[in-house]
Amino acid sequence: MRRLLLAALCALVLAQPALASGAARLTEKRATAILLADHKVADWLTRYSSKGRFTEASFQKSYGLWTVKVWWGKAGEIATGRVDDKTGKVTEAWTGPQVAWKMARGGNGAFGGKVINNTWIWLGFCLAFFLGLANLRRPLSVRNLDLLVLLSFSASLWFFNRGDIFTSVPLAYPPMAYLLGRMVWIGARRRSASASRPVWPLWVLAAATVFLAGFRIGLNVEAPRTVIDVGYSGVIGAERIVHGQSPYNHMPVEDSLKPCGPSDIDGEIRDRVQTNGRCESANDRGDTYGPVAYEAYLPAYAIFGWSGKWDSLPASHATAILFDLLCLLGLALVGRRFGGLRLAVTLAFAWAAYPFTQYVSNSNTNDAIMPAFLIWGFWLCSSPWARGAASALAGWTKFGALLVAPLWLSYPDGLRVPRAKAAFAAAFVLTTLAAFSILLLEPHPIHAARVFWDRTLGWQIGRDSPFSIWDWRQYHARGIPDLHVLQLVVEGLLLVGALAVYFRPRRKSPLQLAALTAALLLGFELVLTHWFYLYIPWFFPFTAIALLAVPARRTVTVEEPEAHEHSPGALVPSGRGRELAPAGPPKAEQAKDARRPRTSKYAAD
Repeated sequence: MRRLLLAALCALVLAQPALASGAARLTEKRATAILLADHKVADWLTRYSSKGRFTEASFQKSYGLWTVKVWWGKAGEIATGRVDDKTGKVTEAWTGPQVAWKMARGGNGAFGGKVINNTWIWLGFCLAFFLGLANLRRPLSVRNLDLLVLLSFSASLWFFNRGDIFTSVPLAYPPMAYLLGRMVWIGARRRSASASRPVWPLWVLAAATVFLAGFRIGLNVEAPRTVIDVGYSGVIGAERIVHGQSPYNHMPVEDSLKPCGPSDIDGEIRDRVQTNGRCESANDRGDTYGPVAYEAYLPAYAIFGWSGKWDSLPASHATAILFDLLCLLGLALVGRRFGGLRLAVTLAFAWAAYPFTQYVSNSNTNDAIMPAFLIWGFWLCSSPWARGAASALAGWTKFGALLVAPLWLSYPDGLRVPRAKAAFAAAFVLTTLAAFSILLLEPHPIHAARVFWDRTLGWQIGRDSPFSIWDWRQYHARGIPDLHVLQLVVEGLLLVGALAVYFRPRRKSPLQLAALTAALLLGFELVLTHWFYLYIPWFFPFTAIALLAVPARRTVTVEEPEAHEHSPGALVPSGRGRELAPAGPPKAEQAKDARRPRTSKYAAD
């Protein structure tokens, strides 16, 4: 017994130098074998031939972990993970898109924080949205189907939060395709068959809207560390503008600059001393948006400033809350103008209760800025100056909104009112010049314009992303489809559609303008190589307008006055208004028509 105790003591003493030096317990070969045997990794590797595959492993003494990487031919790195040297267990295992994209790895609260991603909070928003807007008297109505489809993106998000990209991404396309079809149908027929009056009294929806608006602000404020790179870039861009620089090619970078902060587990140091002498957190691809996406942060930056670090960023929170409220208020004004108080409250409630609008607010991104400009432009749609300015502001925030410019130019008649079209074009050009005036901050504005293209559209057109079905060819994996050619076809159809809606329908009502605007934005998102849930609020306001406009319950005989560019009209009658008539026929025909009454296809209260 004494001999055994003595032998154990000697072994312990001899082992102390090795433990003190941090020597690895596992060998590189053994650590690699453990990761390759992991069920998740092994399953993914069956999509590749073993020929051409090679591995590498490195030991991190400070963490006691092995980092193992797997490479294969054209696909590059196809798997990576970490193995605990002490226990021999796999602590991380990432495959396919999860290798290069940390956002593809899932995790509760990666976007928007843990509160909005809490199951009960999310379901609470969903329940409020559906019960507040549904036709509870007719459970099988089209209106209820529309609402459920709008909420069905939640299923895709559920899989995304669990890192299952090859399930989450395809699930986003059926609801987008359905909504696109509904918007085209409404745009062609000038009315929504799903519209019905809510069962709740007006004051109940109004009170719920006020409560939800306050609750949403509270959710944003109580999640101080939820600003993602998109919102961070807006604050950086505002700071650069204030200090006399264009945001483009002036974002904080890592490169080989002097570190001024700690490294993470991967050895990456984001905090670096930039060429301006400040210690700033890197965000090298933060300059990929239009100039308005940075100019919109100027007011909040002027109030809250920026420390240079990727911290709580109060300027980003303030901007997100501001544009969230602007969308809500804008929808209320749209509803009040085109459908009366009932539609005003309904649209405001829809924005406040829809979970994906709060997802944007809690993520503190710039994705509410573009729809805010379009909503307010739609409110003033009878003014070509307002439409032109709003479409330019929206387009130079998120480039996809440029698709709606021909449609908005054609309102209310694509082939008439040339003076109004000249006013639209003038407003669009003047607003564009004002937005791009920040390029004059650079010593060579023409070169700055080239840099703008390279850093924005030039980069976005050729970017890779796993967050759509179109770019999965990059993985060269068996069973993963290559749909790139189909994407090109669909993109061509989208461009044709964007031009076609200028001419058809020739005369457009506000309801058609809203539906076709939503259709174009949905079409754009369908063909995007990089799609995400934060883009849903781009089309949601106009989808809500088209689907929730309240129809009348009986028909009345009305005299229809001559309509022109500045007619005050309505989506549907609310007891005091009528649908905005499209641009009228020639005056001789109008004179005849004015002498005989017409029966409106809408009804009054």
